Amino acid sequence: MEDLMFTPSEEQFGVFWNYLQIPEVTDVDYNGKELWITHLKKGRYRAKEEVTESFLSAFTHNISNCINKQFNNANKILEADTKELRISILHDSVAMTGISVCIRKSPAIIRNTIDSMITGGFCPEKVLCLLVNCVQAKMNFVFGGEPGAGKTECAKFFMQFIPKEERVITIEDSLEIHYADINPGADAVELRISPGFTYTDAIKACLRQNPKWLMLSEARSVEVTSLLEQWSTGVNGFTTIHLDDLRKLPDRIQNMMGNVKDADRMENRIYRYVNVGILVRRRKLPDGTIGRYMDQLCFYAREGEENKIYMLMKDGELVSEELPEDILRKLRDAGMKKPFDSSNLQRYREEGK
Repeated sequence: MEDLMFTPSEEQFGVFWNYLQIPEVTDVDYNGKELWITHLKKGRYRAKEEVTESFLSAFTHNISNCINKQFNNANKILEADTKELRISILHDSVAMTGISVCIRKSPAIIRNTIDSMITGGFCPEKVLCLLVNCVQAKMNFVFGGEPGAGKTECAKFFMQFIPKEERVITIEDSLEIHYADINPGADAVELRISPGFTYTDAIKACLRQNPKWLMLSEARSVEVTSLLEQWSTGVNGFTTIHLDDLRKLPDRIQNMMGNVKDADRMENRIYRYVNVGILVRRRKLPDGTIGRYMDQLCFYAREGEENKIYMLMKDGELVSEELPEDILRKLRDAGMKKPFDSSNLQRYREEGK
């Protein structure tokens, strides 16, 4: 994808503009006939405004000119990014319902706070304390969930507890994390994937960039092998993955790896180097709005010759407080003898987190 070389404006984005200005709106989509809006609280709904053929023609022409790429029968896909928008357009030669437009908005903000996570029912306070302590103990996190569940927003929330002096490298195809912007003063390097610079290339290149943390926006394919290799060297990190049950994560990762010569050995590495699994879901609240919550929380462990999953949360409920010995050791080494200790949270609240 290419960068748009201008700042988006009302004139250029027309009927889409007012919705893009609403803080809670994450997606503006047009299917060739109707305009659909995705709102963090209202969910997904159809807008009343009409998208005219003349506006759509001007909009696509504008985008194609800005990235110097043709959009026609021979070039059926038009994709572009601004600092906070990811734009994808399909030509009507392949979209039988008409030109399809998807605009994903990823502002450089952290939408969640400590108090909103607790009072909004995302997870119990003691679980939030545990996970913040796990970040400070330098553990590797995988955030699972369906598309739109809030995986990236959840990851961004926990990233803010990384000490600013620890170098963080983010790897994305579209800039959504905005680590440097939402953590001012932090040592951050933001890498962007391109046709000549793959996820695997980026992960391997990071090794000589002195990272303490490696953040992969989404694990999709064979690059997960390189990610595990990095984590095995002592570099820590976060990634997101499409998943509906944390107990399926090891199999999901192995499937992404493709044909590996030693499947058992790779499975063992998953349990050894993936520490924390979090499954995020959406639900409709009694007032009709949409809320996010932690459906599952687990820890993965390689104990002796056995691979184990310690489930702490199921169906949104805390069902256990048992932690693997290796996780307890990591917490103790970081000076945390009480895994669920909340002493740090008040300080972070005072810092506005």
